[in-house]
Amino acid sequence: MHKVTASGPGWQLTGTALDFLRGRWRADRVLTDFRSGQQGSFAGVAAFTEHLASAAGPALAYLEQGELSFGGHHGPASRRLLYLPAGDGAAAVLFADGRPFYRLDLRSGACQAEHPCGPDSYLVTVRVLGPDAYLESWRASGPGKDYEMTTTLARIGPAA
Repeated sequence: MHKVTASGPGWQLTGTALDFLRGRWRADRVLTDFRSGQQGSFAGVAAFTEHLASAAGPALAYLEQGELSFGGHHGPASRRLLYLPAGDGAAAVLFADGRPFYRLDLRSGACQAEHPCGPDSYLVTVRVLGPDAYLESWRASGPGKDYEMTTTLARIGPAA
């Protein structure tokens, strides 16, 4: 069971990041590409479900599915990630193929992490909004990228 307590202006986890994330979430995203001036949106459902246990304990598989509207594109979109326990309440986030992505530590209610990708850099800020909501903002910059994505996730149920 996840537990979140009020802590000053924000929220703080009393369990692990995986405990908090487990379940089904409504995902609403706004995308802004600063180079092209285009904006877009994504609306869908994200599920954190039990995955094969890792050496550090049970892991979660993340599957996001929905509709993406960006520029001239409107259609289905999805992504998969793996969340492994980091042993201290945080989670190691991996791409679906097992490559490292970033470290998610929500114990204080918020965190930032960076993921270098060639000459480009991705900075994520994650903030717990309450017991059943969190915000994830990505800023990608470099010679190949210049965009921002902000996703609000609201819990809609337990893991299926």
